[in-house]
Amino acid sequence: MSCHESRASRGQPHTEEQIRATRLVELKPLVGRIVLADYDPAWPRLFEREAQRVRAALGDRALSIDHVGSTAVPGLVAKPIIDMVLAVADSADEPAYVPSMEAAGYVLCIRDPDDHEQRLFNGPDTNINLHVHSHGCSEISRMLAFRDRLRASEADRERYASAKRGLAAKDWKYTQNYADAKTEVIAEILKRTSASPP
Repeated sequence: MSCHESRASRGQPHTEEQIRATRLVELKPLVGRIVLADYDPAWPRLFEREAQRVRAALGDRALSIDHVGSTAVPGLVAKPIIDMVLAVADSADEPAYVPSMEAAGYVLCIRDPDDHEQRLFNGPDTNINLHVHSHGCSEISRMLAFRDRLRASEADRERYASAKRGLAAKDWKYTQNYADAKTEVIAEILKRTSASPP
């Protein structure tokens, strides 16, 4: 199993060179600002549909599939992109799962060995980011802990929403720059996850 510490967990934003190095599809600059949408109750249904497709494509190679990110938190504003995390035996072993995913219409967009050996797919017809990590990788636990904290704590949910709105109002060259800018508030909220109840 491969799982390395991420730049984000070290508090280091991606440089443009690093962003370009991980992209397997054309890197397009943002046109306009980040668009946040109010929570949509259809998001969990879209996740379930995609999770079923992934399970059909991979069978028992899909060790777990979870809805993560802001679309997984009722009441939270979000970019209208369904974030999912898939655990496989070894995310670096692409021949074990990538061909099956591609045959099902998914597009491998990111390969980032320096970020927990993450692979990221976009969907065939639904706006998703399917993050793939090795089973047992700490990044999966971190994503789930953050989601659960936001679901349970109204104060942290509001703190995160406020930070997102402020950052979305700024100009960013790439969406990754916006994502990196959220690292500080995410770390602050995660610190409270184990320190106090919601």
